[in-house]
Formats: sequence, structure tokens, C-alpha cells
Amino acid sequence: MSDLMNTDNILFEEISTLIEQSRRLIYSQAGKATIYLFWQIGQRFNADILQNKRADYGKQIVSRLATQLTAKYGRSFEARNLRRMMQFAEQFSDFEIVSPSATHLSWAHIVEVLPLKTQDAKLFYLSEASRGVIGRDKMRAMINRKAYERREIADTQITDTTRMPLGAFKDPYLFDILGLKDEFQEADFESAILCELQNFILEFGKGFAFVERQKRMIIDGQDFKLDLLFYNRNLKRLVAVDLKQTQFDAAYSGEMKLYLKWLNRYERQEGENEPIGLILCASGNHREQIELLEMDKDGIMVAEYWTTLPPKAEFQEKIHTILEETRERLARRNLLLLGDEPMGENT
Repeated sequence: MSDLMNTDNILFEEISTLIEQSRRLIYSQAGKATIYLFWQIGQRFNADILQNKRADYGKQIVSRLATQLTAKYGRSFEARNLRRMMQFAEQFSDFEIVSPSATHLSWAHIVEVLPLKTQDAKLFYLSEASRGVIGRDKMRAMINRKAYERREIADTQITDTTRMPLGAFKDPYLFDILGLKDEFQEADFESAILCELQNFILEFGKGFAFVERQKRMIIDGQDFKLDLLFYNRNLKRLVAVDLKQTQFDAAYSGEMKLYLKWLNRYERQEGENEPIGLILCASGNHREQIELLEMDKDGIMVAEYWTTLPPKAEFQEKIHTILEETRERLARRNLLLLGDEPMGENT
């Protein structure tokens, strides 16, 4: 009797697993099917309105059909949502652009990115939401905290001969989540990070896993300690993080280079890429030094961190200013590089 019950339990668990897997598959396929349906509807409306070439006709037809569709199929087809479908189809004229991410997205994700200014930003947030399987609210928080713009600022440190992967870091990092006061010790910073590790890694980005705090290295009989050591599964490499409560100093570059060489020799495992490093500084008055040092060639990046978040308008203005200044420096650097290229023969 007990053997029979055991067999029943095993069979029940196996069938339950099959049902759950099937439900998850149906749910993911339903999300993508809905997004594709709404894209098709938007395309059809846009084509019809373009053919008639009258703005007033567009408003009338959307309003009329919204009344009919809502009565038959529900509130998803109200006029406001039909206009969003039209926006979606206009902004993504080829569905294949968004198709790879759509499996793990909902229509709510799509609606969140429609107001964004650039296609790259829209695709970045949709890709991040899809890869991390995060909900609409978390993606909205990423947008509000300017994750795309901060990644772009960090990536401008990367030169043509870099060994630093694109998109690995942000600048600045927003550590308001740690609840630190105006004055704190480095040990307080590290402790706060460990207490809020989940939120800290969410700010850092998907794929980071904590390895060790105050990583000890003995070199020539001397003790050296790295503040934080992480491993990034996506990049397949160790990531060394050094915390500084001051603005950047060129001497920090030598320290981090030493840490990375040691980690590469003694901690790097087979199949892993070379370790990279991030120096986190309290002040952002360091960007020209970083550009001149070209530390990305050694796998090192520098970023500012903020422990308090300014009001929304001020925050957006600060990020915008940093981004514009960074783009100007990048443009000047590219012009200098073009000036260094040998001139071709005159024809």
C-alpha cells in the first residue's frame, strides 16, 4: 500500500511540474501574442489614416472603433490604448526589432517606453526588463533613475584599444538605498552595502554576485585589502570594487591595477575572463584625469556615487548636464584622433 502511495506521489509531482511548465510557457507566449496583436492593430490604423491623409478623420475613426471594440472585447481597446498601439507601431515599424525581448514582456512594459526620446533607450529598457524578468514598476524605476543615460556616461571612458566590456558599469551610481548619513566611515559604507545587498546589486546590474569583503592580498610580505569583490556571471569575470570617500586621485589607478594583476594570477579560474575593476569616488570632479589616463586599457573604470538623491527635476538636470559634458569630451577626443591619422595622398 505504501509503495502504491509513493508511486502516486511521484506521479503527482511529475504531472504538477509539467502543468506548471506549460502554464509558464502559455503565459509568456500570451504576452508576446498580445504585444504582436496590438502592434498589428496600430499598423492597420496608421495605414488607414495615412491613406486618407486627414488628421480629423484619424480622431474620428479611432473614437468610433474604440466604442465598438470596447463593447465587444473589453477595456483594452479604449481610444487611449488604441492611440498607444498606433504609437507603438509607428516607433517600431519592424516588429522584429522588439520581438527578441517580447517573450518576457507585457503590454505595460511597452507603454512605459513609448515617451522615451531615443530608440536605443527604449530597446535598452525593454531588453533589461526581459533579461531580468522584471515587472513594469521596477522598469519604471530604472527609467526614472536614468539607468540608460548613466550607462552611456560610463561607456564614454572606453577607448578603441580597451579590454573593458561595454555596458558593464554606470556613472554615477545612486546609493540612496543604503540609508547613509551625510558623514560616514568607509566601514559604514561597506556594512550598509552588505545589509542592502539585494538593492545594491539591483543598482549595479543583473549578473553580479557578492564574493568577499576586505579581500586580503599578500604581496612582497605586505598586506593589501580590496574593499569588495564580486563575480559577474554574464561577463564571466571577477569585478574588484574600491570605495573612496574623496574625489578621484591618479594614485588610485596604480592600486587597482595591482589588485587586478593579483586576482588574475591567483583567483582567476579556468574559463573566466580577466578581472576588471571599478573605483567608486565621492566626487565627480575627475573626468578629464580619467580620460587622459585611459585606464580602460587596464580594465579599470571610475564612477561617482551619490548617497542621497536630489529632487526629481534637479536630478534630471544634473544627469543631463553630466551627459552633455561627457558627449562633448568624447566628440573632442574623436576629433583629436582623426587629426592624428595620416593624411592620404591628394588626388
